[in-house]
Amino acid sequence: MTQLTVAQYDALERAIRDGSRIVVRRRGTEYTVIPERLVVRGNREVIEARHPTTGDPFELWVDEADGLEVVL
Repeated sequence: MTQLTVAQYDALERAIRDGSRIVVRRRGTEYTVIPERLVVRGNREVIEARHPTTGDPFELWVDEADGLEVVL
């Protein structure tokens, strides 16, 4: 996945605003995190997030993701 769809961006923005969890799939692994913000570094987008249990910071590069879903 090189770019999110409009619906995925909308869902991601809502998850950031509401503090909802998202699931990002990358290279066969699923990461469940709480997104805090979406930023651009260089020419790449990165989701800055926290692990829902430990609170550890986590970064996921959008262009490396195979899929993204908001957990309701």
